[in-house]
Amino acid sequence: MDVVPPFRRNLVVVGASAGGVEALRSVMSALPADFPATVVVTMHLGPGTHSALARILDRAGPLPATTARHGGALEPGTVHVAPPDRHLLTDDGVLVLTQGPTEDGHRPAINATFRSAALTGGPRVIGVILSGALDDGAAGLRAIVDRGGLAVVQDPGDALYRGMPESALSVVDTEYVARAGEIGAVLDKLVRMPVDPVEAAPPSDTLLLEDRIAREGVRLGALRPAERGMGSGYTCPDCQGSLTEVDPVGRYRCRIGHAWSAQALLAAHDGEFQFALMKALRALDEKAALARKLAAQAGGVRPRGLAGRYAASAREATDAADTLRRFLLDASDEADETTGEPAPG
Repeated sequence: MDVVPPFRRNLVVVGASAGGVEALRSVMSALPADFPATVVVTMHLGPGTHSALARILDRAGPLPATTARHGGALEPGTVHVAPPDRHLLTDDGVLVLTQGPTEDGHRPAINATFRSAALTGGPRVIGVILSGALDDGAAGLRAIVDRGGLAVVQDPGDALYRGMPESALSVVDTEYVARAGEIGAVLDKLVRMPVDPVEAAPPSDTLLLEDRIAREGVRLGALRPAERGMGSGYTCPDCQGSLTEVDPVGRYRCRIGHAWSAQALLAAHDGEFQFALMKALRALDEKAALARKLAAQAGGVRPRGLAGRYAASAREATDAADTLRRFLLDASDEADETTGEPAPG
């Protein structure tokens, strides 16, 4: 086990998703110009987007914010922001950008950033979870705490989307739960506090496995035969490959390496289900319209029963479409009432 010399916590990793821009601005505005630690920010971004997040955070407070560069140094008093379509990792004082497999459908993924910080920083790391849907970041925050680091979580009642803060709090005990506008002061206090020498706990096999996959990129055989274990019976929404459970709390990987939490997997399959129903609704509407057209054309043609059969087919398709449409509307209303959050994109 690696022995850590006397230190102060000098690496802050922050994860955010839906509703996270405002939370991040609140945090950055409260950090002082002489903040002595490095800040690394990962927020879910679409692969084809052009992100202005670094510019937004640069204007939000006194600390300079920049889009992370591969091989760039971890600079104290600087905010490094993950770019679209790259995982942002840390390694021996530098930043690493990879095209590792998506996690919960995201690249960059918060868990990937947090795991790498837990491995390379150990007790020097503070992990921060802000507003977002579902549970990305919860497993990574747990890894940080397991390695001796600290957890800070936005008060779910203060978050625009409470899914990520609540998921983090369900797996990590922390006394540092605060409103976004208060987190900057909490962080400033924690990074200036001298800490006694700490021996970092050894990383778990699961932590090493998932960090390796994030660093190596997408490839067949990301899970080696000895690591695959028993199949879960579930399939990967990204590639339709079989999923192996890599963590007993419910984290899954396919052979290519795509990662899913149980919560994200459920949401992804719900999206597939909704898509299939929408296709069925479209097919029924088109069938009804075409059958009505054929019934009209066959009205004066013998045998006269042909028009009646087309009309019956149109009524049958219309009734089925109306039933399916009501089901979709009711399901959408129930989802809004239960989560208060949009479906994941």
